[in-house]
Amino acid sequence: MQKPKDEFDPPFEVLEPEKKGSATVFNSPHSGRIYPTDFLISSRLDLPTLRRSEDSFVDELFAGVVQRGHPLMRAHFPRCYVDVNREPYELDPRMFDGRLPSFANTRSMRVAGGLGTVARVVGDAQEIYGQRLAVDEALRRIETLYKPYHRALRRLITRVHRDLGTALLVDCHSMPSTTAAKEERPRADVVLGDRYGTSCAPIVSETVEQTLRSLGYTVSRNKPYAGGFITEHYGNPAAGLHSIQLELNRALYMDERRYERSASFAQLAADLEALGDCLAAIPLEELRPYRAAAE
Repeated sequence: MQKPKDEFDPPFEVLEPEKKGSATVFNSPHSGRIYPTDFLISSRLDLPTLRRSEDSFVDELFAGVVQRGHPLMRAHFPRCYVDVNREPYELDPRMFDGRLPSFANTRSMRVAGGLGTVARVVGDAQEIYGQRLAVDEALRRIETLYKPYHRALRRLITRVHRDLGTALLVDCHSMPSTTAAKEERPRADVVLGDRYGTSCAPIVSETVEQTLRSLGYTVSRNKPYAGGFITEHYGNPAAGLHSIQLELNRALYMDERRYERSASFAQLAADLEALGDCLAAIPLEELRPYRAAAE
């Protein structure tokens, strides 16, 4: 496999605090905004349309947690180029010239919706490509971007877990303020996803919800987002590994049409620093692996 295009230099990074020791790790996998020239040429969509799948500025919103003692990992490649919040080989055979590997997951709900590891659509089901991609191109993106990203994330979480006996991953995302479908009520300011209570200890979800509500935000759990592959894959509370997904309503901090930060950006960023402090205040004993009653 050839190396990623020089346009990704680096393709992702881990921002480390000066003083380590926090059990909380923040991750922004969908805020990448470097679009390779070859990709833009092959797409039938313009850049503003492609950016509709991007979690614009989410890495910047959470950047303040680093100075509060928490590491932050962020991608620079865009979600519609390769999506690290999927299984490694969720691929739609209709997109490709050639045969996919036998181990590819071609039947997931995400693939059916056009949002596999290499996405077929953005926004309201708008097709990205005007013609089929070579299978080797999809495999190249997975080998050179997806897999190194997860190796780095796993190393980071493993280091924290080894040092403290526990690790808490906060997976950071954003959501459009509205959808094409009619909804019964406006979307919450924040949707927290804990895979219906399976990806983290209850105290984690409760801390997030109570903190954000006390700061004036409306919060819902698991609807419409319960947490994706990262939340499910890295969350194992019985082993002291906790994972929770946060979806921020974009209307809170940006002009969704112009892709510009709004006047309320700084306040939300400050409130997210406060959230990091509250998560850090959870006693580690509450997060470490479950002990047998006899111990």
